[in-house]
Amino acid sequence: MVDRRNKPMALATTPGLPPQPQVNFSHANSRVTAVLPTGESVVILLYGATVISWKNRFGMEKLWLSDAAKLDGSKAVRGGIPLVFPVFGTAPDHAPTSKLPQHGFARNSRWEFLGKSSSESAGPSDTSVKLDFGLSSNTLEDGVKSQWPYTFSIIYSVTLTPESLSTSIVITNDGAEPIDFQVLMHTYLRVNDISQIQVTGLEDSEYVDKVDAAKTKSQSGAVAITGETDRVYTPAKGPSNAVAVAEEGETIFTVVRDNLKDVVVWNPWTEKAAGMGDFEPKDGFKKMICIEAGSVNGWVSLDPGDAFEGAQTISD
Repeated sequence: MVDRRNKPMALATTPGLPPQPQVNFSHANSRVTAVLPTGESVVILLYGATVISWKNRFGMEKLWLSDAAKLDGSKAVRGGIPLVFPVFGTAPDHAPTSKLPQHGFARNSRWEFLGKSSSESAGPSDTSVKLDFGLSSNTLEDGVKSQWPYTFSIIYSVTLTPESLSTSIVITNDGAEPIDFQVLMHTYLRVNDISQIQVTGLEDSEYVDKVDAAKTKSQSGAVAITGETDRVYTPAKGPSNAVAVAEEGETIFTVVRDNLKDVVVWNPWTEKAAGMGDFEPKDGFKKMICIEAGSVNGWVSLDPGDAFEGAQTISD
């Protein structure tokens, strides 16, 4: 081969777009998975718009999901982040919601995937993806409509960044009469050892102790879990003050709320876990703690045409 003294220069390549978040459907289009270029991921079931997985870039799961959780739409999911609306627990004395099942219908309804959006700044580490889901009175099953005959629409958004997971909700009253409701993001956080957990950010706050005849008490110091725990806190410092979960003295989660005034702290402990058919393994309570952002101490009243917005951001 003849050696050419003046070889042509290679053509300059046009820089491509930066890596984009990947969003895919699976399980007969019943699940949406988003993966960031940096490796973080989130999985949401269209049934209940329930977040069932949140992993960091190393593939470590941040949420607790029962081994016996039903993921086929046959019942509400045990674990992840089920969405409670329009009633927390049951409210037999509250006429508008008295006919509804425990925790309402949002977690038992099939939501519509409305689309995704992403943002990039200077580098791939700043990439995020936002997934939007919708539910309205028009798409509810007839049985649910008969139990709660109000006209509404909801947009629920799940935003994944390399550092955090955010869930936000916009509830609009599309009808001609006021709507009373409660809303809660029932987040199951994964921990290594519940006996080593302390929750801070709730100091000097009043709470309703549902394990002790719904007595109103005041929190002094950090919260430790030593038995069945079911408390509705109204944090004294307001939603923007972080509620932190520390394990062996190291902060592993922080939860910041926006317009969600209450925080439920829940762990079923031994007997309660044993009595729940979809809670597996039975000692799984040692590996989880629920820190649930919501407005559930009383009722939110929404006038016709008005909208309610609330959100939480969980950082690890």
